Amino acid sequence: MFDKIPERIKDYAGRFSLVDGVPFKLPVAATNSPALMAIFPIDAEKARAFLPKGIHPLRLWKKALLIVTVIDYRETPIGKYVEYSIAIACTHGRKPAPRLLPALFMNFFKAGQYVVDLPVSSEISVKGGKGIWGMPKHQGHLNFNISEERISSQYDLDGKLVAYVEIEPPKKTCIPVRTKAANYCSFRGMLMKSDIFLDARCGVRLFRNAKARFVIGDHPRLQAMKELEIGEAIATVFLPSITGTLDDHVESWFLDFDQLPEKAPEGMESVVDLSLSEDWLSPPAAPIPPRTDGRQ
Repeated sequence: MFDKIPERIKDYAGRFSLVDGVPFKLPVAATNSPALMAIFPIDAEKARAFLPKGIHPLRLWKKALLIVTVIDYRETPIGKYVEYSIAIACTHGRKPAPRLLPALFMNFFKAGQYVVDLPVSSEISVKGGKGIWGMPKHQGHLNFNISEERISSQYDLDGKLVAYVEIEPPKKTCIPVRTKAANYCSFRGMLMKSDIFLDARCGVRLFRNAKARFVIGDHPRLQAMKELEIGEAIATVFLPSITGTLDDHVESWFLDFDQLPEKAPEGMESVVDLSLSEDWLSPPAAPIPPRTDGRQ
């Protein structure tokens, strides 16, 4: 089912906004931007440790799902940048949703993905994405490569490998994708929800045909995710050119705990002094561990 772009967004097309010092030509949209996605089964009980109260793992049969999405944003109101999303498929509500059904009835079960980590190439993307939409963005050393053999992206910090993902290209990219996707994130002690409307064509590989590789490197940032028992990919998607429009409507809820947290969560102090620079950090250069399956 296609969720149409709200009329309020269509009405201000061609106008401008200045939010937290970030200039936007409206709507806030990206075009001509290739993307890859790889979906891996993970242990559902262990996935709960990464999710705040009210967010539950979306389960297919007994497994939860790890979603790695990398978008090479080439045309946006804030310039070019790569965005590397590492997330857990989820539902939002008082109780966990039934198995499988949220994948079919996403709006009813408030399904989406909870973003665990979200490095981007440019500082202006951090300033806007975190300050306005509450996304856990930070600047990282990123790339996005497309060849006949693979589509891949590497993510480094401090000279070390954080993560590497690659997928085998599909034979065709003719499947239409017109949908709304929900991102849940934690920022300022609140659960933040934002939506993006996607319009693209894609190619998909499923189950045994889904040839993908996801490597967590030796940088400490994602070491805890190794406990998720990440399995072989069950789906890969390549979108050669997406059009994505961010909704201007953001929802938020207080995060609540059994006891008052001893340490204040990251807040607006982390973004107010950031610049509007569109410059990238140097390309990632950390070595990638060799494959163990004999493939090149």
